[in-house]
Amino acid sequence: MKLHELVTALHHFRGLPKENPEITSIEVNSQDVKPGSLFICIEGHTVDGHDYVKEALLNGAVAMIAQKGIDVDVPVIKVRNTVRALAILANAFYDHPTSKLQMIGVTGTNGKTSVAHLIEAILQKSGQKTGLIGTTGMRIGSVTFESKNTTPDALILQKMFHQMVESGVETAVMEVSSHALHMGRVHGCQYDVTIFTNLTQDHLDYHKTMDAYRRSKSLLFSQLGNGFDHQQPKYAILNVDDLATEEYIVATQAIVITYGIENDADIQARNIQVTSSGTTFALIIHGIERKVRMGLVGKFNVYNVLATIGTTLALGLDLDFIIDALGELEGVPGRFELVDAGQDFTVIVDYAHTPDSLENVLRTVREFAIGKVYCVVGCGGDRDRSKRPIMAKIASQLADVTILTSDNPRTEEPMAILTDMEAGIDDDSYETIVDRRVAIEFAVDQANPNDVILIAGKGHETYQIIGNEVLDFDDRLVGRQAIKKKLTLK
Repeated sequence: MKLHELVTALHHFRGLPKENPEITSIEVNSQDVKPGSLFICIEGHTVDGHDYVKEALLNGAVAMIAQKGIDVDVPVIKVRNTVRALAILANAFYDHPTSKLQMIGVTGTNGKTSVAHLIEAILQKSGQKTGLIGTTGMRIGSVTFESKNTTPDALILQKMFHQMVESGVETAVMEVSSHALHMGRVHGCQYDVTIFTNLTQDHLDYHKTMDAYRRSKSLLFSQLGNGFDHQQPKYAILNVDDLATEEYIVATQAIVITYGIENDADIQARNIQVTSSGTTFALIIHGIERKVRMGLVGKFNVYNVLATIGTTLALGLDLDFIIDALGELEGVPGRFELVDAGQDFTVIVDYAHTPDSLENVLRTVREFAIGKVYCVVGCGGDRDRSKRPIMAKIASQLADVTILTSDNPRTEEPMAILTDMEAGIDDDSYETIVDRRVAIEFAVDQANPNDVILIAGKGHETYQIIGNEVLDFDDRLVGRQAIKKKLTLK
């Protein structure tokens, strides 16, 4: 694509150059630039792309987009905001791929990953080829790609959507983080169905206040569009038990489908029964009642399933098919995942890393636990400090034995993080073990028959970030190793 043709998508910019080179790729990392690339200078939190224009030039950039003055001998187009320009140009360069896909976006503090995976699985059972973008990575059909963020930047997103179109994907399901919405990473994404799971404390290191956090998520629903297209209607699937839903109903012009447990909703669950092996409940839709049995455990997963039912119904799937499919589905990696190595106690790994998600999981464990409940929990470094004592308090109140430990301390001193957590516990009924592996081994060594160990915070993650190092670490693998070691010593 020629530069002049590409930049017409911007509508407003300064100085169209006479030169009109062929653009073969768009890049934001100077190291990825190759001959024919358009380099877009992104000013980030730690790195400013404007400082790397010489490297981009040496690597073959034939044009650049900037929001500051730069001195290079290739065409430069100046814009007010290069992040916004990136979203527009990537969308145009890859020929508006989301307009060719059925797009589903899931936002909320907790449950995004589970809902996205459940929708993907049911759509695949219906015979559709799907794409997935989220916390656990990106996927086209059965092929998985690594992703650093829950919602990647606009360039990666549009490139991935283009690959999905080229691969014959019909529906793309993606988690949409509040960061991505606030930063404009999803500008240009044309959603057909958007889902709200819940809003609880998280990411206040970035958003500063819960009001700002809530407003960021409202952008997903306000961006659904203002038209009423009877041929291709838009849907907002909203959790009526969360107060933020009132704001999101006002924010969207889409058809609203509500779901819930406590309040009246279009899709409702009643008579919830939880065991260690699954959950049953009565599903009520417009006066019709059906029994749902699923292998997923807990009330929080009932919410996830209700959101999934609302979405797949909006997409035209049959209710009986959806219910049957739910009964056959396995759990989501790192979400209430059992670690079984032949022991006579239960070990569960869960991604719970917010106060609300930790409380939900521990209350679920309490519903079926016969023996003691152990909770191994930490808080990430360089993240919201205010939730640390809250997390520790919840663990100490709902678990019999609380073990505070490291969870991706990053550049913070691990013991300083644990000291913040300790402030939330009024007595000394807890253990502090900085080394996460040792903490997990301690819990396993202490456990007796019928006890339950919850290892919270990292879930599916296969790494531990300490300082600037990314080390191999998987709670599931470490837990299994500890169990086998205990069984061997018996």
